[in-house]
Amino acid sequence: MNIYDVSKWFLSKQSMTNKKVQKLCYYSVAWGYALMGKAIVNDSRFEAWVHGPASPTLYKKYKKYGWNDIPKESAAPKFDNDVTELLEAVWFTYGDKDGNELEVLSHSELPWVEARKGLPATENSDNEISPKTMASYYNSIKTAE
Repeated sequence: MNIYDVSKWFLSKQSMTNKKVQKLCYYSVAWGYALMGKAIVNDSRFEAWVHGPASPTLYKKYKKYGWNDIPKESAAPKFDNDVTELLEAVWFTYGDKDGNELEVLSHSELPWVEARKGLPATENSDNEISPKTMASYYNSIKTAE
């Protein structure tokens, strides 16, 4: 399974911007580390970009849409039950938010903040968001609830 499969799963729910699909995929990968103890995709690198966590691989695929919505996919890829439940939980938690709301939320969370440490707010970055930090941070907020 790759990050495109995850993006297609979310895009089967509705059309959305590149920014929103990026954040939904990020939260899926991050919560996968926290809840399943592993990467749910084989290309799970996310970087701390100015507008929040981003997968360079995914960005390249959808950049042609700019700020416009990416069209809705007609069918969702099939995953095992654990991954499907995780994606459903991410959709339930974050799916009603737009890309800008998800950007603001991600900017308040340790994984992105840590990867951006010392960088001005508008400086580009290819700093990787640590999978270890994702796992520990999202585990900590899961158990705090």
